[in-house]
Amino acid sequence: MTEDEARAWLDAHFDVPRETWDRLERYVSLLLSAMDEQNLIAESTRPHVWARHIVDSAQLLLHARDAGEGPWMDLGSGAGLPGIVVASMSDRPLIMVESRRKRIDFLNDVIAELGLTNASVFGGRVEVAPPTKSAVISARAYAPLPKLLQSAQHLSDEKTIWVLPKGRNAQNELETARPAWQGAFHVERSVTDADSAIIVARSVKPVKKKGRG
Repeated sequence: MTEDEARAWLDAHFDVPRETWDRLERYVSLLLSAMDEQNLIAESTRPHVWARHIVDSAQLLLHARDAGEGPWMDLGSGAGLPGIVVASMSDRPLIMVESRRKRIDFLNDVIAELGLTNASVFGGRVEVAPPTKSAVISARAYAPLPKLLQSAQHLSDEKTIWVLPKGRNAQNELETARPAWQGAFHVERSVTDADSAIIVARSVKPVKKKGRG
């Protein structure tokens, strides 16, 4: 997907108003400028930021269209992917969970610069974030699926939709998690990379251990 194709994809799949385009453009500018101070994204993806990062984040909204009430929780937000993109394109309250101080400062600066009144940052580890009934939980390059589900269980309930980009290891991670976790899991192909996938899950809960007879 080229940069022009990425913008065309956004236009085709979302009713993106001029204000949102402006926010996304400004975010890309802030992201690339901050690269001089910290490694927010891979240097190799700098020329393809719209395809590799903006569309890659925005596509998660398509898998959460029927989410109920509640916040969108983005785990290990890092550079704000997908958190900042989702907050820019949706009115839903969005909480980004990030533990690294420089990343926290960057995210707060972006929120202020873009005027994202629906977005906030929890500075700390996922495990200590306050219990929340999230409508949606996302995580991009945060942790392997079993660890991710364990660390974020207190942020979800049976109605939570999990949208988890997992690259080329999606199926393997899903099989690894199945013995300990149950729910409605399926794998969606990424629109930005035919070899990458997104795990979408609902009604996620630990498998009950059988007692000894």
